[in-house]
Amino acid sequence: MPPEVLESLRNQATVQSFTKGSDLFTEGDTATELFVVVEGRIAIATQASDGRETLVAVMETGGLFGELGAFDDQPRSADARALVDSQVIAIPYEAVRREFEQHPELLWLIVRLLAQRLRATDEALADSVFLDVPARTAKRLLELAGERDEFQLPMTQEDLAGLVGASRERVNKALAMFTRLGWIDTVGRANYRILDRESLAQRAEQ
Repeated sequence: MPPEVLESLRNQATVQSFTKGSDLFTEGDTATELFVVVEGRIAIATQASDGRETLVAVMETGGLFGELGAFDDQPRSADARALVDSQVIAIPYEAVRREFEQHPELLWLIVRLLAQRLRATDEALADSVFLDVPARTAKRLLELAGERDEFQLPMTQEDLAGLVGASRERVNKALAMFTRLGWIDTVGRANYRILDRESLAQRAEQ
């Protein structure tokens, strides 16, 4: 993105802070701005009619979200909640639209972002059809760990269950099984250590 565009958006943006568990917005709210995570973690989630929550994504530093309303003027399609104390930059849609009008090539950045998210949605849908709960749990653990063998779960077990798309009880059973098999170990309340990455990766594909 050109430096002058970044500077223009920065001048029109506001920095907002949210404590752990607080909502940035909820499904159905009027949408007037997009957000970029400065620090912390933001959960993007949807609610089923029976109250069950499914985590669509977890946004970390540099993550952009809340952009859809800039294009269709529709209300928020999901909830956004701070998983930990977080800070975000809020950029008004009007400022974004003006930059798009002056620099239409920037729209390709959004097109790429939306394409990536559509691919992720397609993959999650395929996982829910073809993978069982232990496989989906293994896959999410590996995604959250990245290259690290020891990592802190950036969410509650309820949130992890929402990310897996299963009940907390079934996800806990999968975690207990991985521990029993010697694939992972717990270090404290929310810290995990991967002991056998290869076996965990194989289980994530079955």
